[in-house]
Amino acid sequence: MGVGVELDCLEGIRVVDFTQFEAGPSCTESLAWLGAEVVKIENPGLGDPGRRLQKGKPGHDGAQTITDSDPWYFHQYNANKKSVTLNLKSPRGLEIVRELLKKADVMVENMAPGTIERLGLSYDEVEKLNPGIIYCQIKGFGTGSPYEKSLAFDMIAQAAGGTISVTGDADRPPVKPGPSLGDTGTGMLMAISLLGALFKRSKTGQGCRLQVAMQDAMIHYMRVPLSKTQLTGQAVPRDGTSRSTPGGLVPNALYPCKPGGPNDYVYVFCSRANPEHWQRLLKVMGREDLSGNARYDTQAARAERPAEVDAIVADWTRKHTKEEAMTLIGAASVPAGAVFDTLELMNDASLAERGIMQTIDHPTTGKVKMPAWPVRFDGEPARVKPSPLLGQHVDDVLGSWLGLDAKALGALRKEGIV
Repeated sequence: MGVGVELDCLEGIRVVDFTQFEAGPSCTESLAWLGAEVVKIENPGLGDPGRRLQKGKPGHDGAQTITDSDPWYFHQYNANKKSVTLNLKSPRGLEIVRELLKKADVMVENMAPGTIERLGLSYDEVEKLNPGIIYCQIKGFGTGSPYEKSLAFDMIAQAAGGTISVTGDADRPPVKPGPSLGDTGTGMLMAISLLGALFKRSKTGQGCRLQVAMQDAMIHYMRVPLSKTQLTGQAVPRDGTSRSTPGGLVPNALYPCKPGGPNDYVYVFCSRANPEHWQRLLKVMGREDLSGNARYDTQAARAERPAEVDAIVADWTRKHTKEEAMTLIGAASVPAGAVFDTLELMNDASLAERGIMQTIDHPTTGKVKMPAWPVRFDGEPARVKPSPLLGQHVDDVLGSWLGLDAKALGALRKEGIV
């Protein structure tokens, strides 16, 4: 809708993208937002499996088949890219891919273990074609892991990488965090790493091979819990967020707000590093009568009676909406955050005005609202452009990269290669 600017940070960088679903596409989409030409290589018949998350048309017995419009899921992870369809089971299709790789700066893949090697596109083979290429692989489990050949999706990585073990309440089973930490979180670590590799190559001309496992990426996000285990020698227990816990920071929990919907809560946190947080909170709540009360005046005292403190805070928050509570407590310089659900975020006018949430016009789906790249450049967000139709950029890419003319492209179509 004209929001944001087209970034040119990676202008001239060419990316051959063999990724699917989310972990790999998150990585390459970030490069596309930053101005790289990201060419998504897809199967001519069905494309990225992420396009096929909708049920097929009637008569297919519910099978997942290609539909006339791609699902919203696909749009979220493939904005600003180009799509080229190539039959990689044909010698000519593989030959074209190899020619593209000779022109590329970056290659990214997250196929099932062993797939890219069976296609004859291992790092050793691609390096022969293009010694300066940054060759990136995203897998579920790392080389040498006993699970190296196992498949992984977001929830598998979060389970095996520890994040599920520390999420939830202590007296209940572990809970999977809602965001796609395993997928998108892994993709971001790869994106940062390959930008570093590109910077080094700009000075040395040297390419390299980058590999990241989703399990290993989740361990990276577990540094605080792991530091606690280092200190205690014990596994970190789940402590939830619904109430303050004895011996911990108090208050440090979710507190109910009016009108009492499923997400009508505000998180309030009084830091150990700033004793004034409690005094400021008392003033906001109109409970200055508790200032100087030995039962609550210090963090140590509050940690002995978390249920009492939570009741005091909740008594006040229930009289306010979560937005009011967040505004009033935040204005007093006490950390507080309302629990905003997905619908509220989708409809947040401020997010739209700032270009953090953008609406695009897709030729088959229509209007699609999605988060943009969150980093602003010179005060402006990156502009989101629609995800590509399957094979939309065959002529564009094969013409500009490889110099194929209309006659050659027509022959490829006739042979079923593109």
